[in-house]
Amino acid sequence: MDDSTSTLKQAHRLSVAPMLDWTNRDFRYFLRLISSHCVLYTEMITTGALIHGQRERFLAHDVSEQPLALQLGGSDPDDLAKCALLGEQAGYNEINLNIGCPSDRVQNGRFGACLMAQPKLVAEGVAAMSAEVSIPITVKTRLGIDKLDSYDFLADFITQVAHAGCDIFILHARKAWLQGLSPKENRNVPPLDYERVYQIKKDFPHLHIDINGGIQTLEQVQQHLNKVDGVMMGRSIYHDPYLLAQADAQIFGDPHPVLSRHDVIREMLPYIEQRLSQGCPVKSITRHLLGIFQGQPGARAWRRYLSENAHKEGADLTVLENALRLAPETSTFIK
Repeated sequence: MDDSTSTLKQAHRLSVAPMLDWTNRDFRYFLRLISSHCVLYTEMITTGALIHGQRERFLAHDVSEQPLALQLGGSDPDDLAKCALLGEQAGYNEINLNIGCPSDRVQNGRFGACLMAQPKLVAEGVAAMSAEVSIPITVKTRLGIDKLDSYDFLADFITQVAHAGCDIFILHARKAWLQGLSPKENRNVPPLDYERVYQIKKDFPHLHIDINGGIQTLEQVQQHLNKVDGVMMGRSIYHDPYLLAQADAQIFGDPHPVLSRHDVIREMLPYIEQRLSQGCPVKSITRHLLGIFQGQPGARAWRRYLSENAHKEGADLTVLENALRLAPETSTFIK
């Protein structure tokens, strides 16, 4: 294992899940002001979009976002290899293959969760990417799909894909139903099965296994870390991003000073000003900041002011400065 892979695996103790429309470059920059160590992910980007679309826009990021993973959606090994190389050249630290998304659009494109039924094809894709780049190739997957949900099925899938060159797996601890449930329902209706993920780690001790699904607090993260190598959190972080404020100390053993909620927003202002100069409307950034005062005095006033004013013509940094005054500032960390 080279040093970069070892460092990435350490960072994988905690990661923030790829989330469509949410984990774009602005939200990732914001999160990095709160936690220095956790792995951040892009939204899922299809191979077709990278090969034929606005490549620079899809791959754009700030170097401060690292450690940063590019999540790809696709099934053609050659296309995956091309896109993995583009990601490496753009400065990403990891290429992640989505084998978990159950939406109809993804299924029609022959990628996402439906690929669990084709472990040979997934393995070919992983092998093609591994041959093209020097950064780690990882896979995020469900525990199974439809009636293909036995432990033996999952173990065989992992065996084949690991043999192709993947040694970091992120397991969403639910199966997926490809028909009959919406993507939202697939995040909640199939029951969680943490024990199955723990068993995979026992049976594949040489692999790095991360667990995902229904994890809400850092205390729960620490409990899972007794059984697996890493934990991925998702929507709980988007809605309450300051959950990460104590992650570096509690999860990574780095007790550096923590920015207050107000200071996080102040640190965002130069970045937002730069993005405004590039033509990015302020509302597209402020929507990611709404949860910073979750559970704190002034949280509702903060959200309401941004929601009512950020979309107005000519909105600029003044909107944030005015909204910030509505949330009382304290000198101590509050959770």
